Amino acid sequence: MGTVGLNFGSATSGTGFDVSTTVAEIVSNLQNVETPWKTQLTALESQDTVISSLGTLFSSLSSDVSSLTDFTGVMAQKEGSSSDTNVLTLTAADATAVAGTYTVEVANLAQTSSGYLAEVADSTATLSGSVTLQAGGGTALTITLDSSDNTLSELASTINAAGLGIIANVLTDASGSRLSLVSSTSGANGNINVSNNSIVASNTTLSYNGSVGNSAVKSTGTLTAITNAGDALTGSIKIQVGTGTAHTVNVPAQSATSPSNNLSGLAGAINGTTGIGVTASVVTNSDGSSSLKLVSNSAGTVGNLTVNSSVVDTSNSLGYTSAVTGTDANLTVNGIAVTSASNTVADVIPGVTFQLLAPSATESDNSLEQVQVVIANDNTGVESTFNQMVSDYNSLVSAVNAQEGLDSSNNAEPLFGSPTLSLLQQQLLSGINTGNPNGYLTSISDSTNTTLAGSMTITVGNGAADTIVIGSGSNTTNTFYTGSGSGYNTLSGLAAAINAANSGTNLISTVTPGTSTTTSSATLTPVANASDTLSGSLSVAVGASGTAEKIVIGAEPSAGAAANTIYTGSGVNTLSELATAINDASDLGFTANVVTADGASTLQLTSGTSGGAGTLSVTSSLVAAGIGVSAGITSSSGSSNLTLTSQTAGAASGGLTISSSIAATSDTPLSYTGSTATSLENSTGTFTSIPSENDALSGSISIQVGTNAAQIISVPPNSATSPSNNLSGLAGAINKANIGVTATAMENSDGTWSLSLWSNTSGSAGNLTVTSSILDTTNTSTSTLRYTNSSDINSLTSLGISVNNDGSLSLDVASLDSVLNLDFSSVVGFFQNSNSWGQTFNTMLTDAGSSSATGILSLASSSNSNIESTLNADISREESQISAEQKSLTTELNTANQVMQSIPSQLDQVNELYSAITGYNQQTNG
Repeated sequence: MGTVGLNFGSATSGTGFDVSTTVAEIVSNLQNVETPWKTQLTALESQDTVISSLGTLFSSLSSDVSSLTDFTGVMAQKEGSSSDTNVLTLTAADATAVAGTYTVEVANLAQTSSGYLAEVADSTATLSGSVTLQAGGGTALTITLDSSDNTLSELASTINAAGLGIIANVLTDASGSRLSLVSSTSGANGNINVSNNSIVASNTTLSYNGSVGNSAVKSTGTLTAITNAGDALTGSIKIQVGTGTAHTVNVPAQSATSPSNNLSGLAGAINGTTGIGVTASVVTNSDGSSSLKLVSNSAGTVGNLTVNSSVVDTSNSLGYTSAVTGTDANLTVNGIAVTSASNTVADVIPGVTFQLLAPSATESDNSLEQVQVVIANDNTGVESTFNQMVSDYNSLVSAVNAQEGLDSSNNAEPLFGSPTLSLLQQQLLSGINTGNPNGYLTSISDSTNTTLAGSMTITVGNGAADTIVIGSGSNTTNTFYTGSGSGYNTLSGLAAAINAANSGTNLISTVTPGTSTTTSSATLTPVANASDTLSGSLSVAVGASGTAEKIVIGAEPSAGAAANTIYTGSGVNTLSELATAINDASDLGFTANVVTADGASTLQLTSGTSGGAGTLSVTSSLVAAGIGVSAGITSSSGSSNLTLTSQTAGAASGGLTISSSIAATSDTPLSYTGSTATSLENSTGTFTSIPSENDALSGSISIQVGTNAAQIISVPPNSATSPSNNLSGLAGAINKANIGVTATAMENSDGTWSLSLWSNTSGSAGNLTVTSSILDTTNTSTSTLRYTNSSDINSLTSLGISVNNDGSLSLDVASLDSVLNLDFSSVVGFFQNSNSWGQTFNTMLTDAGSSSATGILSLASSSNSNIESTLNADISREESQISAEQKSLTTELNTANQVMQSIPSQLDQVNELYSAITGYNQQTNG
């Protein structure tokens, strides 16, 4: 810390000093203690910025991968086409659609039933009567018009509100208005049925038109003429003569023997009315129509007729015309006849919806035109997502790698040297290089002491079948045993046996020396198949002083062959090809041939020189490839699977065919089911029932009463005199522990046995929390571990994705497109199946990014946040102390400054006092 001095010149000058500047200098020195804290805080904040940026990049990449791992994502999307879009057009294809080509012939389209009532001149005309409506097999409804629906628009509203499946509208043109009816259901099942229609408009009422009487003429008149005198009438007529009583006459009801609800019947009813004073008759008009004529029986004004008619000619009702009859569409799909009530046809082709627009054209041979519907996977969308995934991965890797260096000012990047950076790099490298299992066996529980028995066969491509057997035995050509050591009959033992069979066979040489009558020979270790792939080399010398000749599997290097070295050539790597390469070479002094016996093949070398001088000296580093499959174990949610991965890419040469007859035998776990305490009952519970109280148990149980510490009770060891590793023994051990719980072994009504627990403490303080790992080792269950094929693709390389030297990726779209076209389902499996690369990689992104609270970036951010909180608290506390000191200093220095400034006046006072005492400086002349 620097020093701060006061600069005020002469002490007696009275000028004092600058308090503000002095205090600022002191405070500045005090604040220097905060500098390392602020420096660290700045560094952490820079890290936060980078962590946030990396989190965004992880999120983007995770989103890309999620779209590929999502069962309803981009790989579920389908695209389609129609060879004749005038006849049929595709509207949708969902995730259930299956890629393929379908042939469709359309005989006719579906039609929707429709029709209309007869028009009326005035849309507001009053209607009366009733009508019965029905759509298809729906409910029939009779509508009787009243004051609420006696116009066309009101009747339409009533029909629409009735929910009959009929849509009513009023259509108006130059000739008038009519009620239009359209079925809500297309096809034959939606046909509209109109019956019992007696709706008439007000202009069909037979109104009265008459004249008054005088002294010479009687009052007379007629009703509106009707075309047919026999038309059925309804309603009534009101007649008053002069000022007499008005009489209402109803149209007679229809007679059982002869019509009476017509003009003649109405005339008879009027004439039969006592005291009505009118004579009625039917007259025929000049145009052939008929009218009802009324004549007063009295002349003069006293006989004038007053008539009000509501008589209606029902034969003029608004008749219904069916315009379109509802019919179903008829078509064939791949030769299968199909009907559809709608022209929108769904799921006839699974997952596909298409629209029929017109019938197929008729060909010259009277057959219908065939429309080809093609449903295909959305390769373009998948490739676009792959491109985005590779681009986002490269952006992430670039951002991570950039943190290893210096910035533009040659300062270390914020995460330089950070463990977080190393962890991210490890996760990304490990994730991108993870192999995809080709398939897996049924999962088994990790906590039930499961043991395996049986065998499984594994075939790679078109190769020979290899059998893996649980148990001990001598490995032969295509049969391998797990052995009898520790864990031989577990998943890990099975995996170890498969991986051992896959590790390859070292071809060791056995030499037979030459004798006076025989030549020397050498035989290599037999291999399962003569076509097994070889690698490595073979060195052979003839005689003790012979030059060693080296035969190498593979192509000759570009720099040329070394001395005494022969190369078999690129792709030349089997026993027979090795023998041919040896025999084709000149002056080696030995020959080779392949010998097959007992299903195995071996390479035999024969010296060209007899006797001891021709004895072969052979050094072999040849290795024959194993079965071509590696095994692993994946665990999730307390269960484990055996996964198998082919070592050969491609479905044809590397696809796995697995037949599993491996049986898994598991002990029965005893789980606990209990209830919490209430005001009336203590906490109790029971364990899974078992067949017998004497079943042998193993494991332990954790019991916690209320908030007390949990106690672990183990199943007692079996006693030499009586069984104790059973329900009764476990109950005794629990009771003996005296932990506030009573245990009882009890027999159930069905003869099974259970262990029950009862808390000795009432209320919530006695609630039982029980965790069981008890197994019934006597009561076991056996199931076969079946194999589920996941994908024929086991690495990103097979999808055209390669890893560059800097860790970035490159995508060969042509290779990806080829795989999508040839084996789309395997691409789906690579991303979406259990334990697949896609699922594993997406989990890694979650575990590394910031989307999870336990992700690497989340933990780094949380750690920084905690440190930043501490630093900010330290800085805040220091600032508070400095502020207090600043106030104190200011007060003290202000006081000192005032003292300094008062010194001259104080000196003057001293001088004056001194002069007064000594007479110094007094004027002698007064």
